[in-house]
Order: sequence, then C-alpha cells, then structure tokens
Amino acid sequence: MLTSLSIKNYALIDNLQVDFNNGFTIITGETGAGKSILLGGLSLILGKRADLSSLRNKDKKCIIEASFDITNYKLKSLFNTEDLDFEPQTIIRREILPSGKSRAFVNDSPVKLSSLQLLGNQLIDIHSQHETLQLVDDDFQFQVIDALAQTQKELQSYATKRIEYKTLKKALDKLIAFQTEAIKEHDYNAFLLNELTQANLKAGELEALEEELKTLSNIDAIQEKLTASNQLLSEEQIGVLPGLTELKNTLKQLSGVSNKYQNLYNRANSSLIELDDLFSELENFQGDLEADPNRLAEVNGRLTTINNLFQKHIESSIEGLLSIKTQLSDKVLATENVDVDIDEKKSEILKIKYDLDAVAQVIHNKRKKAIPSLKQKLEAILLQLGMPNAQFNIELVITDTYYTNGKEILDFLFSANKGGDFKPLKKSASGGELSRIMLAIKSILTQYIKLPTIMFDEIDTGVSGEISNKMADIMAGMSKTMQVFSITHLPQIAAKGHTHFKVYKEDINEITTTNLAKLNHDERIVEIAQMLGGIEVSNSALAHAKELLN
Repeated sequence: MLTSLSIKNYALIDNLQVDFNNGFTIITGETGAGKSILLGGLSLILGKRADLSSLRNKDKKCIIEASFDITNYKLKSLFNTEDLDFEPQTIIRREILPSGKSRAFVNDSPVKLSSLQLLGNQLIDIHSQHETLQLVDDDFQFQVIDALAQTQKELQSYATKRIEYKTLKKALDKLIAFQTEAIKEHDYNAFLLNELTQANLKAGELEALEEELKTLSNIDAIQEKLTASNQLLSEEQIGVLPGLTELKNTLKQLSGVSNKYQNLYNRANSSLIELDDLFSELENFQGDLEADPNRLAEVNGRLTTINNLFQKHIESSIEGLLSIKTQLSDKVLATENVDVDIDEKKSEILKIKYDLDAVAQVIHNKRKKAIPSLKQKLEAILLQLGMPNAQFNIELVITDTYYTNGKEILDFLFSANKGGDFKPLKKSASGGELSRIMLAIKSILTQYIKLPTIMFDEIDTGVSGEISNKMADIMAGMSKTMQVFSITHLPQIAAKGHTHFKVYKEDINEITTTNLAKLNHDERIVEIAQMLGGIEVSNSALAHAKELLN
C-alpha cells in the first residue's frame, strides 16, 4: 500500500507531504484545483517519462518520493531479477533536474525507467474512464478468468514445460539447420579428412625431417669435415692423441719422482680419455654416414606434402593440422550421426508436448467451469450499476499453438442492450460502460487475488443517484482487502470513504499553489455539503451531508 507521498517543485505544487492509511481514501476538489497534477506526480513514481515543463521553478530540481508497504506483495523475485535491494518499506524517488535529465531510485539505488515501470505496475493501478485499454487486453482477460478458475498451479507447471518445449524446439531447429548445411559440406570435409589421415602426420615430425634434409643435402661436406677432424686427433705426425699420449707418459714418470706432479698426470690422463672418446664418436658418425639419394627424395617429397597441407589449411605447424583433422573428424561424424540426434530430439519434443497438452487441457476445463460464475457475478454487479441488460458471452477455443497462458484463444464478448449482437468489448461498450465493467471486474478479483493499490480517477462521471451509492459500496467493499483511492465529484461516494482529502488552490505572494489537506469530521460535512449544493452551504445541504456520512 501507498503510505506516504512527497512532491516538491512540480507544476503548481511547491512542497507537499502527505501520509495515507489503508482502506478507502477519498480525494475531492473543485475542477482545476490540481487533482490531475497529483496524479501526474504519482505517475512519475510509476515510471512515466518526465517533462521539463513540469518544473514549477525552472532553476530547481523536482523531487517526488513515495513510500510503500510491500510486505504482503510477494515481490522479492522481481527485486532479485531487477537487481534491487528488497525492503518491506520500499521508497521510490524520482528527480527531474533543471537540465531536463531524469533520475529514479528504489531504496536509494539508481534504477532504469524500465525497472521502475515493472515495479510500479505491481504497486498502483491508476484507472480512469479514459484509460480502459487493460480491460480489452487478452492477458488481462485471462487473468480475470484464471483468478476465478484457480489455475495458478497449473499455469506455473505449463510455463515451466513450455520453456522446456521451446528449448527443445530451438535445439531441433538448430540440428536441422546444421544437417542442411552439413550435408552440403560433408563430401568436401570427408575428402579433407581423408587427405590428412593418409598424410599420417606426427607431432614433431617437421623438425626431424628438416634436420635430416640438411644432413642428406650436405653429406659430402660433412664427410670431409669428419675426416679432417679425425686426422687432427689421430695423425701420427700432427695428431693430438699421439702427442697427448706421450705427454701423459712423461708426466707419469714425473709423478714417480714427486707426488706434487700427480695432479698434472691425472689431468693429462682425463684429457686423453675424453679426446679418445671423441675420436671413437667421430669414427661412428663416419661409419653411419653415407649418401642416400632415394632417402633424400623421400624426405623432400614428405616435406612438400606437409607444406602443401600448410598452404591449403592456412596453418604453420603439424600440431595445427592435427587439430584441424580432429575438427573435420567431429564434423563428419556429427553429419553422419545427426539423423539419430534429430530423431532423439523429436522424441523428447513429443513427450513434452504430451505433458503440455495434458496441463493445457486441465487449464481449459477449469476455465470453462469458471466462466458461468464470472458471467453471473459481472452481470449482477452491472445490474446494480445501472446496466440491467448487460450480458457477456465468454468463449474459449483450443488451438494448436502454445501461448504464454495456454493453448486457447479468448473471446470476451459483450452486449449492453437486449437483442443486441455480442461484440468485443472495445467495439460494443462506451467509455462509461467500460469504466463500470472494470470496476465490477476489479471488485470480483479482490475476492480471489491480492491486488495492488487502485486509484479510481473520476470513473463516476455521468453517474448519479442510487447507482453512485452502489458504486461507492463496491469500492468500499474492495477496500476491506486492499487500499482504494477514489477521486470523485459525487457526494454519495465521498461520504463512504474512511479518509477524506481535499485538493485546493491558494495564492501565496501572488503565486498559485496546489495543496492537499486531510479533512476532519466537521470539515468533511462542509465539503460534502458544498458538493451537494455549491459554495454557499445551506442548512439542508449540511443535514444531507451529515445523513450521508452517517
């Protein structure tokens, strides 16, 4: 419920602060006093777009703030979805800066206008004779029927299964699209895969081949260098090994003379062993090395094959080619197995469709059962509201389409006159009739679901006498389970309120300002008397006002 409202620097309002109670609240005032301004400010809290012309003082910002008690509104999930801090006493603030920029806050956290609109729709329903679009909206009409049919549990199950169905359907469509495209590419992918498979590539192979190619291409030069190296080590005249052997033997003799020469001997001996090992390895390399034109051609051919594959696949490593081979293998395998996947997905869809159809049928049956009760209740209330010939024809037609709220198309048809044709509401009901129908529907809904605060804005226009009493009784009855506001010109309705506010204008320092005042009992008598007989209050008007209040 709306617990307080503060408006600063908005239109004719300078600084307004007011607290509200639960129950039935009346707002009255002369035409032009500023009731529409009050609604305009409240609409900004609910997410309406701001207008710089709304600023009273163009040099100051406009601030509108409202507090709501949302303890019983079950809005935690909405707060979580919109990433807002949930507070049982939630404060919404809207600011319009002189620059024209607008800002919105929920519990002091900045929010987008879209989030404010989502939240606002759950907090206040402003309804006037000129705003009845909701009544002719299919989703709202289903909401009405479902409230009486008590289909909330089934609708939740249906929604869950519908999401699963749409997910599976999307996956199937993706598989079919993949199959269509893959079939076109299958032969080419299979050819590429076969080419890479036959190439029998191995990780690290390229480096080994390139090294082998260098050896085979330079075998004569390598042989020459190995021979020269051996000669340097072993040649009797210039070789290192004979000289080092003689050096070792000489130092061995010295070590016999004195131990201090032993280390020199050991070092010479170690060098001889190392060089002798080097000589043996050089001989082995010479023995293994031989010209092999066939192997050279084979290595060149292998490298040509690999380089051709590099160019074809725009790749520079064998590891990259092996990765491409894996990808091609997956594609070819997926193409060859996609029929199985499609059949499995179709089977899953058939199962979820069966479940969806079963739940949709339960929803349909419960709705069909609730329609006569809804029709009877609506027509009974409209009879009290001066529409004795009002009749409804509510039809449900099951289709093959899975809509958000079931598989049905709803025709909410209406006739205001005896013998008249049944037509959709927006084509058969006047503005005043739509307003009364909305009042009737909302009063019925309060018996089944928790509604947000509702504000009726002069929906009693053109209504008088006993009908206005009935309208007041209906709104008062609704206020037993929800917060109801009525902006009215009718004293019969004003007298039924639990709390009464008056909107008025006054001139302060030659500037017109709109204010809102809460009336006490005596002030209510005077206000209702003026509504009955004009500014000059007569004794009979006062007596009549007292009678209405009592």
